[in-house]
Amino acid sequence: MVSPKRFDDFIFVLGNSKYLKIYSRDQKFLDKFDALLFGNLIISLSVFIFISYQFLTNGGILSTGLKIKLPLSIAILILIKVLVERLIGSLLEIDKLLDQYLFQKITYKNYLGILLLPINALLLFSFQPSLVIIYLIIILLLIVNIIGLITSFKTHQSLIKSHYFYFILYLCTLEISPYIILYKVFLPNN
Repeated sequence: MVSPKRFDDFIFVLGNSKYLKIYSRDQKFLDKFDALLFGNLIISLSVFIFISYQFLTNGGILSTGLKIKLPLSIAILILIKVLVERLIGSLLEIDKLLDQYLFQKITYKNYLGILLLPINALLLFSFQPSLVIIYLIIILLLIVNIIGLITSFKTHQSLIKSHYFYFILYLCTLEISPYIILYKVFLPNN
């Protein structure tokens, strides 16, 4: 294991901000621990999407090309988003603040990957997926993501209050619009 103590702290990130306080100080751009968790996120999320797709299409088979493109697309989307946010942080000279925020955001996304590991195992080997189960899992993942955003916003509450307009602009351009674009790209026009 890469960092057993760090992983123990990471597992309890939802109820305890100890991990965020300790490890945000010594974060690096390329960190082996975060890279492994990111790889897990990509694989776990892809497997969950494959399971959901097969259930929703009554056993529809995905092409090999799509099985390769989906994880690559997820990884590229997340990496581009983080790099754009880092570029904006550099341009606005708020690198330190943005690094801390991105560390928190990435930590919660990686936590989703850890949550998906047992969920995928149960869906593959124990439970027959149903629409209700898939929706409950998606709701659980959204709740964890929202908890992460709320934690980040609480940490930077005074800064957000003094720059409320920029905060709303950030939410619209970098948090919401990528999902709207993906929705428009992947769903057929009516």
